Amino acid sequence: MFKLFSASSEWLVGFVISAIAYAFLFYCNGWLTSNLVFGLGVNWIYLPAGLRLFLTLIFGLAGSIGIAIASFLISYFGDFSDDLTVCIGIGLISGFAPYLARYFVFSNLKLDSDLGNLNFPKLIACILIYALLSAGLHQWWFATMTLEDTGSINHFLVMFVGDVLGSLLLISLIKYCLDLLKKVRQTAH
Repeated sequence: MFKLFSASSEWLVGFVISAIAYAFLFYCNGWLTSNLVFGLGVNWIYLPAGLRLFLTLIFGLAGSIGIAIASFLISYFGDFSDDLTVCIGIGLISGFAPYLARYFVFSNLKLDSDLGNLNFPKLIACILIYALLSAGLHQWWFATMTLEDTGSINHFLVMFVGDVLGSLLLISLIKYCLDLLKKVRQTAH
């Protein structure tokens, strides 16, 4: 019984952290990069892309579902549309494109479940796979739903670049903070 409760609690924590962190960074990114918007849902630098990837690598399905629900709510109450179908699709793509990239990387690049063997080449491969999936699926969905000023090859390319740059910037920042924390701990001892 305790193991079930522990697993449920861990899943819930991953879900909640992912949903809140993604929503928070989404709005921060909008504020920080408002001058870099290319079109609806497309930005030259999209920091939440890195967070999506990071959260799904760490929390797996719980992170993916947390991101999907947060993205749905952001879309529904934001600039996209009050069309439920459009927003559900956006949420699913936002949450599950990084999960698909995670699955691909874990099975094809022999990434350990604890990420112990995550090195720079594997991280770059993960970022590129995720950015291709995310930009491709988002722009396909936007074109399918006939949203104005979306779905072109230019939108795809800018979204891909924005996801790659945002992922590299955010993951570099996380790595820098972890290295700094490690240095502070070593100095304290």
